[in-house]
Amino acid sequence: MAPATDSPLVREALEVARSAHAGQVRNGSGGMPYIEHPQAVAAMLEEHGYAEEVLAAALLHDVVEDSETTLEELRERFGEPIAGMVGVLSDDESIDPYRERKAEHRERVAAAGEDALAIYAADKLTNIRGLRRAYAEQGEAVADEFKVPLELKLEVWEADLALLREKAPELPFLDPLEAELSAFRAQLGARAPQTSA
Repeated sequence: MAPATDSPLVREALEVARSAHAGQVRNGSGGMPYIEHPQAVAAMLEEHGYAEEVLAAALLHDVVEDSETTLEELRERFGEPIAGMVGVLSDDESIDPYRERKAEHRERVAAAGEDALAIYAADKLTNIRGLRRAYAEQGEAVADEFKVPLELKLEVWEADLALLREKAPELPFLDPLEAELSAFRAQLGARAPQTSA
């Protein structure tokens, strides 16, 4: 689903995102072309009336993390507010281990304000929905697409939800996110190996 392409700014962001993610497949998505993820995030935000700058940042939120595009290139093309949001929404890959990297990321997003928190929430909701579908179809094989165990991803997403509930309880994505996380935890539990008596 493509977001508001009647906006020149959103059209340009979509064009940059399509180019940056060309040929990429989203991990844990069941083979979905990568671009479908940021489009879904932006469409979710558009549905709730967010401004075109937020939609543009949503479309671009993974390009620095997952392509050769730099933050400086985005700053030159889209200006500081949009590039700033993308920067906040990008993981700092220099931080290891995963749990610490995600905790640092949460702190940056928490300090960045409501628009960044809204993109972050819509991103998490889109991620978990895609992973739940792929897991239902492929089972444990989908775990091989990630660098960390699914249980750890779920733990991090639950911490993300706790942060969002604290910092932006009015966001429309939180109840659906909580429901998806509960459903995914149940899915993982249902597939856990049964011990024989």
